[in-house]
Amino acid sequence: MSKNPIHIIGGGLAGSEAAWQVAEAGVPVVLHEMRPVRGTDAHKTDGLAELVCSNSFRSDDAQTNAVGLLHAEMRLAGSLIMSAGDAHQVPAGGALAVDRDGFSQAVTRKLEAHPLITIQREEVPGLPPADWDQAIVATGPLTAPGLAQSIAEATGADALAFFDAIAPIVHFDTIDMDICWFQSRYDKVGPGGTGKDYINCPMDREQYLAFVQALVEGQKTEFKQWEGTPYFDGCLPIEIMAERGVETLRHGPMKPMGLTNAHNPSVKAYAVVQLRQDNALGTLYNMVGFQTKLKHAEQVRVFRTIPGLENADFARLGGLHRNTYINSPTLLDHSLQLKSRPGLRFAGQITGCEGYVESAAIGLLAGRFAAAERLGHTPALPPLTTAFGALLNHITGGHIVSDDEPGKRSFQPMNVNFGLFPPVEAPKSEGKRLRGKDKTIAKRRAVTSRALADCRDWLGLPSRAEAAE
Repeated sequence: MSKNPIHIIGGGLAGSEAAWQVAEAGVPVVLHEMRPVRGTDAHKTDGLAELVCSNSFRSDDAQTNAVGLLHAEMRLAGSLIMSAGDAHQVPAGGALAVDRDGFSQAVTRKLEAHPLITIQREEVPGLPPADWDQAIVATGPLTAPGLAQSIAEATGADALAFFDAIAPIVHFDTIDMDICWFQSRYDKVGPGGTGKDYINCPMDREQYLAFVQALVEGQKTEFKQWEGTPYFDGCLPIEIMAERGVETLRHGPMKPMGLTNAHNPSVKAYAVVQLRQDNALGTLYNMVGFQTKLKHAEQVRVFRTIPGLENADFARLGGLHRNTYINSPTLLDHSLQLKSRPGLRFAGQITGCEGYVESAAIGLLAGRFAAAERLGHTPALPPLTTAFGALLNHITGGHIVSDDEPGKRSFQPMNVNFGLFPPVEAPKSEGKRLRGKDKTIAKRRAVTSRALADCRDWLGLPSRAEAAE
């Protein structure tokens, strides 16, 4: 059995976690990190797993929050990132926030001290050489230009994106279908469609004018100096379109033509916001053409003025920022392996996930998959019912292909959220039907309970009941 090392490119959260998982499985690792030989525009130190933005890992609630559930699953899987985070926690209410320097130093010390891990401070300018038969690319959103060029050449010109242009995504069950209706424009039946492939939210003239004014006046985030301003007509922020003239949006993404309000056919909408199914489960819908630089709180405030979205729960909010990532559903198999080159895996944000914890989780999975193969085993995929499995499924194929917009990338990065999980029925309380917030909380508890039980089973751990005995 070969014990040649597995090479990991990138010492961020994903690469560090992948290295730890591989080494803990008994397989040697060479971790390649280009800092300090070559710096980036965002990093300040040469520490591994440096947090370049927030110091928060977000909610630690494993019962009613999807990222909190992912925390719990990672702890079950022996995550280095979570153990270092727990050891260097700072007060943040229900969130897990960390002392960023102490956290990075702890991860660095652990990796440096592991007998099976070798850290090489060097830039890997291109894809791994052929004699690196097992390798993981975990270079994050700031992948060095040379490596990015090699990835583009190996995967195709349109398979690598350098900027997110992301519209908000809404949980379907929070859309008011007494106001909205299903219909494709002119009832057009596209590939795999039914003629009712969009959810339509109607506006009258007064609502539309107020909405445009709110977009123009809303607080925006600014590009970081090193990001530049990558606007082009295919992904203009919604507020930039609004600034070009009050009628621009209703002749663009909000045009009402070809649509008839199923609830009130005699009244023609002045403008229409359309949402398109975003995942195969049908639990998430994205707001078509609504990529935005509005600040997150402003997005929630402004977009909830849209008829039918007054109580919308957003799985993710919109944005436009630098983020190098590949078209993973097309390029990767379900074990994060490049289909065209067995043995080469990708992990972290470059695969199309968002957030510190999500990046580390995908690094954890890539490391476990690569180690299993090195040890002669077939990688065991996590169940779709777990946070691991739900996130992995989104990255490797859970999205909807945009057939009606040729050439447009339909796959977009996303945080873990409950819309990625297979649905579950809310348990009844003493024979009564739960409603509203109580129903939402009950469903989330059912999802997380199922997930943790299935994760324990996948990891070969005793159930909670067995562990308590």
